[in-house]
Amino acid sequence: MIGQPLAIANLHKTYVGAEHPVFEGYSLAVEAGCLCAIVGVSGVGKTTLLNCVAALDHWTAGSIKVGDEYVPLHEPEAASLFRRKHVGLAFQQPHLLPEFTVLENLLMPIRIARELQTGDETWGQELLAMVGLADLAQRLPATLSGGQAARAGLARALVRKPSLWLLDEPTGNLDPATAEEAFEFLLRLHRELKPTTLMVTHNPTLSNRCERTVRLGKPLTVQA
Repeated sequence: MIGQPLAIANLHKTYVGAEHPVFEGYSLAVEAGCLCAIVGVSGVGKTTLLNCVAALDHWTAGSIKVGDEYVPLHEPEAASLFRRKHVGLAFQQPHLLPEFTVLENLLMPIRIARELQTGDETWGQELLAMVGLADLAQRLPATLSGGQAARAGLARALVRKPSLWLLDEPTGNLDPATAEEAFEFLLRLHRELKPTTLMVTHNPTLSNRCERTVRLGKPLTVQA
């Protein structure tokens, strides 16, 4: 298991100029290795929550803790180091770099952090095999289907074996059948590596298959 427990305590956040807070004393505990769906109507704060956990956004008060380490607040360099150590992100659009092969895209987070080492390419190939893309490693992103590109994005977010796998509508731009196929590979990755996972989704079929579902709403209530 690569996941660590996540603890959000008494989180407060209000955007400048906003009439109402996004979070007002929000707390959430997610056990290590859990696959947790985050659901709720648009604008309720689902993506904001992911961004705070990923140290991409600031909050007003409260704390976020991964294992024994607090998510840095107002410390850009520390936040960058935290993300490098703990966070793998995947979005609705996988944003694969068009000039690099699928395997090169997958290994890019490692290459940005450090020089590639013996075994990195083998690990990348193993991840591609987990999402059914082993035969497409040398293809360019433009040749992939939407579902294949989504799977590559999911795998890339795990290449550094992060404690947290944060997924923002990772199947949101896919048709229902392709979304279901991509979700099956998502489940396989989760079973194999067991990162602590928060997945924002509007798809109730997918959220119902997660180990836990957290619903955000207004007024926000404290979660167990």
